[in-house]
Amino acid sequence: MKRHIIYIFLIITTLGYAQDEVTFEAKVSKEQLGLNERLRIDFEMNKDGDNFVPPNFENFRVLMGPSQSVSQSWINGKRSFSKTYSYILAPKKKGTFTIKQAVIEIDSQTYKTVPITIQVTAAVDNPNAPKGADDIADENLHLVAEISNPNPYLNEAVSILYKLYVSPKISVSDFRPIDNPTYNNFWSQNMEIKRWKVENGTYKGKAYRYVILKKVVVYPQKTGALEIEPLTLDVTVDVPTNKQDIFGGRVYKQAHKTIAAGSRTIRVKPLPDNGKPEGFTGAVGSFDFNVVPSKTDLKAGESLEAKIEVSGKGNLKLFDLPKLKLPSSVEVYEPEFKSNVSTNISGMQGKITDDYTVVPQYKGKFQIPTISFSYFDPKLERYKTLTSPEHIINVYEGPTSDDDAITENNQPEKQVVNSLDSSFKFLKLTPNLQPIENQTFFGSKAFYILFFGPLLLIPLFIIIGKKKKALEADIEGTKRRKANKLAKKYLSEAKKNLGDKESFYEAMERALHNYLKAQLKIETSDFSKEKITDLLRTNKVDETVITSFISILNSCELARYTPTSVVTMQQDYDKAANTISLIDKQVKV
Repeated sequence: MKRHIIYIFLIITTLGYAQDEVTFEAKVSKEQLGLNERLRIDFEMNKDGDNFVPPNFENFRVLMGPSQSVSQSWINGKRSFSKTYSYILAPKKKGTFTIKQAVIEIDSQTYKTVPITIQVTAAVDNPNAPKGADDIADENLHLVAEISNPNPYLNEAVSILYKLYVSPKISVSDFRPIDNPTYNNFWSQNMEIKRWKVENGTYKGKAYRYVILKKVVVYPQKTGALEIEPLTLDVTVDVPTNKQDIFGGRVYKQAHKTIAAGSRTIRVKPLPDNGKPEGFTGAVGSFDFNVVPSKTDLKAGESLEAKIEVSGKGNLKLFDLPKLKLPSSVEVYEPEFKSNVSTNISGMQGKITDDYTVVPQYKGKFQIPTISFSYFDPKLERYKTLTSPEHIINVYEGPTSDDDAITENNQPEKQVVNSLDSSFKFLKLTPNLQPIENQTFFGSKAFYILFFGPLLLIPLFIIIGKKKKALEADIEGTKRRKANKLAKKYLSEAKKNLGDKESFYEAMERALHNYLKAQLKIETSDFSKEKITDLLRTNKVDETVITSFISILNSCELARYTPTSVVTMQQDYDKAANTISLIDKQVKV
């Protein structure tokens, strides 16, 4: 039996080692220090190794080390191991230096740390003084503007992402914009961000959390060096201290920091003159082009629609469509412009249309000639020209002109008809016709409904009156309904105040108290956790639900003395809503 236990223990240990990914990291106490300060560097691994080789610590003196520490633990059947080699260093001179890689062998594999850059400044007044909250916030908070293409062509889409990087050492409780960029010399559109999503990433080779605060797509309208103004924020940062509160929790200190993304320069290239087509109107992107008549056979005096369509991805709102040219034998009305364009972080995409109304005056045939549309493709870095097919329109009935053959397009162009002219009108869709025989009101259905309707409503009014008196007589029920209404009100108010700790937990506490008044008929003077627990047990509420309700009350009390995050508030709100729902199902009023 003992042998089996030993074998099982060895198997579990082996699996615990096999499941862990090997890590070997170098961590420093600070990345910037004065000439008279000390630097601690730890080389940490999660599996035991051999043949540890430290870097040569050029430009630093080794004051202490290597000191070795090992820790291991079992949590839920999983083994955790950590081994660390530590050194205390002193800089020899001012400047920016790199601590090179350390090397170790683990399971016959060689692992190396990432080099770390250290900046050494002039000597400080008090080298042993701990860093303040402002200093820690400066080192662990960064606002960055990421530009998709810093060297685009004129009218080419450029996306800008504003990311707030936050180190795991601190947390951000609030922020507000102080100065927003105006994007002069750009066509710009902000992308709506409905919910901020926290993601893990790296900043200058270190692990950070980041949030995309702002998304913008811009189209440069001018060539040369164009400046993107910085986004500036006022950020409230919670910095942990070495102190603990009366409950043993970490005490946080708040710091207000003004950070900016920094101005960025985009160098815009002009569109090449070489190969530029005649009639080019500034379209940049990737497009399809077509001319579509609604019909090709009609009578003289009837109308058809000719649509000039451009679809695809590019600066769809920033160029003109080619014009429709028709012979003088037809009337052409001013085109109706239609746009179905959406804009996302990669730019505009969709379709734009000029919709012409065309009315032939004579019997015969005429042509809608080929039309060319040119655009510049920034990916291929060259111009493209698309040509629509020719369409023959057959007018089979009506007066004839002097020439029944296909009308040539070298005839004088037909002047566009003003749409206000009354010579051509569409069919009237709402004629407002009136019946010849008008029915009299007396003796009609409407007359009898209005005459007897009030009599039929009298029993309904009597029932409603009795119901109202019964409700007014039920004093306890009225109090309960009022308290329940207040509970819903304060719970809704708590949800609106997510992020504002004091307002949120004050509303939560009021919601819970009013809910107890409604369900358990308990007065404010009787509020105690023991009384609430007894009443819930009397009403046969599950112990897990009771424990959850009491823990929410404790959270409301503790929140007055300890810092908390938006995530914790959201969890407390969801827990309260779920617990109230469970009590509703279990308590019989």
